[in-house]
Amino acid sequence: MENRGIVYKIAFSYLNKMNAALLREIESKDMSPEEFFTIPTKELISRLGINLDHDFDKMAREEAVVKAGIEWQQIKNHNIKPLFLLDENYPERLSEIFEPPIILYKLGDADLESDHIVSVVGTRKPTAYGLDFCNKIVEEIGDYFDDAVIVSGLAYGIDAAAHKKALDKGIATIAVVAHGLNMIYPAANRGIAKEIIKSGGAILSEYPFGTKPFKPNFLARNRIVAGLSDVTIVVESNVKGGAMSTANYAFLNNRDVMALPGRSSDDLSSGCNLLIRKNKAHLIECAADLIETTGWQPLNIPISAKQRNLFPELQGDDKKIYEILKYNSEPVQIDQIVHQTGIPASRLLGLLSELEFDGVIVRHPGNRFSIS
Repeated sequence: MENRGIVYKIAFSYLNKMNAALLREIESKDMSPEEFFTIPTKELISRLGINLDHDFDKMAREEAVVKAGIEWQQIKNHNIKPLFLLDENYPERLSEIFEPPIILYKLGDADLESDHIVSVVGTRKPTAYGLDFCNKIVEEIGDYFDDAVIVSGLAYGIDAAAHKKALDKGIATIAVVAHGLNMIYPAANRGIAKEIIKSGGAILSEYPFGTKPFKPNFLARNRIVAGLSDVTIVVESNVKGGAMSTANYAFLNNRDVMALPGRSSDDLSSGCNLLIRKNKAHLIECAADLIETTGWQPLNIPISAKQRNLFPELQGDDKKIYEILKYNSEPVQIDQIVHQTGIPASRLLGLLSELEFDGVIVRHPGNRFSIS
């Protein structure tokens, strides 16, 4: 069999009850993919030392290999690369999430290991407010990071806008779809998909060639959108929007989530406002907020003067105060600042007022302070 090793790896994805945990258990037993699919069932059970039901019997494994062989021929003819969970070329961030896909199909050349990958998601029916912010944040990210990659889901609305702006600005972009890579859904976005590939981006899917769009697949693919990046930005969403599932996947996998705030009366801001209120997302209004949250350092490009000063040139006691607040995730009491800086309380109050006036810090109820 040509490229037998690749076929056996793809075959794992055709076993109904195969998952990342079991796959890693197989690897820990020094069992190769070929051995897993070719040895007798009794030997398989004995070597793994775990209970295996009929989903892994000889017939089921042979059927999986046959399907994988057909899949390999189809994707090979279309220059689609299968990335296997246990291989070195599998994206590291994605391998760390709960339930990473066993096989990730990749069409295109985008760097899945870039240092600055941002997922941008939102409603399919955005307002002008949402579209303006989406365009602005993608452009700013590209200005600050020359290796930036924008990830989204190629859906109508915010997803498409994020991809388009990235393409316009020469920023690499990745679309994660919920069907096989033999098609593009929605069909109206085929042009965007072609430009993504042509520009050095990529289209990704966990679904085999020929898989049609199916509603549960769209929710499942959101974990990949979130898992590929360090931070997910939700532009606009109501509380039941699909973007909320992406945000929840990011939050549950200890990734940063950021959300654009909006008026309490706007339904398409209700999801974002909820994420911020529940402390599941940081508020974002510009790329400076992203930089502060992630700790990423812009590449020799000063932050716009229109954006608040995230890196004030402070000296003396002002710098001491800033450093204390900078490394605390929660607002800090005055007594704690006095204790850690040694600045007398009588002098500290004046310094805090000046820093607050300059927009460097924010005062919270109970005379607590944090970085603005």
